[in-house]
Amino acid sequence: MCLNALARRPLPFFSRQMGIGVNPDRESILNVLTSWLQTRLDPASATWVQERLSAIRSGDKKGLYLAFGLTPRKVGKADLALTEKEFSAANSARTGWDPRGWSVDQAVRTLFVLTFPSQESASFVTTLDQLFGTGEVGELVALYQALPLLPHPSAHVLRAAEGIRTNIKAVFCAVAHRNPYPSEQFSDDQWNQMVLKCQFIGVPMSPIVGLDQRANAPLAIMVNDFIHERWAAKRTVTPEMWRCIGRFADRRSLDDLRHVLETGSPTEQQAAALALNDCPDPDARTILSTHTELAGLIAEHKISWTSIEEIG
Repeated sequence: MCLNALARRPLPFFSRQMGIGVNPDRESILNVLTSWLQTRLDPASATWVQERLSAIRSGDKKGLYLAFGLTPRKVGKADLALTEKEFSAANSARTGWDPRGWSVDQAVRTLFVLTFPSQESASFVTTLDQLFGTGEVGELVALYQALPLLPHPSAHVLRAAEGIRTNIKAVFCAVAHRNPYPSEQFSDDQWNQMVLKCQFIGVPMSPIVGLDQRANAPLAIMVNDFIHERWAAKRTVTPEMWRCIGRFADRRSLDDLRHVLETGSPTEQQAAALALNDCPDPDARTILSTHTELAGLIAEHKISWTSIEEIG
């Protein structure tokens, strides 16, 4: 059977029956995942997934663990390559869900986890602990990026916090990037650790969901201290770091931003100007007003934190 025929004839596991007994949010997510897989699995892969789901739905832990590990070999690792309509469906099913870059095997693994019985929080977390505890990098990425989709969200905070302590970029980014879970569940201390960790392992801050909304004064101080450490060591500073400081800039920060405006590279100057523009302190406006060209570019929306990221 060709893929087009498969799309026209949904297999049994793609029916809405799989949503029975779960809360509406999970049902919506399951329906979105299965709708993507309808057009992306060949008949043999679809049959394999169907058979595994039958066991997993019954609470077969061993079946879940085995299927989770075998998934890439059975369905492949092709990019889902979602359409705009499919991205929209994801966000409708779960606000903030951003599956760009997801692969077919990651979608199937998420489907497996969400299909496993989860009525009892402790039992479900124990099952996840086994997957996390034995997971290789690809498995951990799939699990961490699925955090916002899992039932009992508050039960996974410590697990998510463990994910941001890793130095494996792919795993760290599965938690930190394009994932609404940290912004919704992390404490300020956990959040601040995650944001600053981006600098230590060399990944951008901009893909963090809620970066501006969760900005806070202690984080601004931490970032400013880190910048001074970098300067003292004659090392460069990522321009987007100033994004964490602008709204909470104190006297030291304002002096630093003035210094960057006067001595920094063009990109650093743009970042400093954006930070000053974000700052409610009247002195910040005074400093920015002495650089009319940069102030004008901001007013005309010709520079932004997005453009800073693209240059960087």
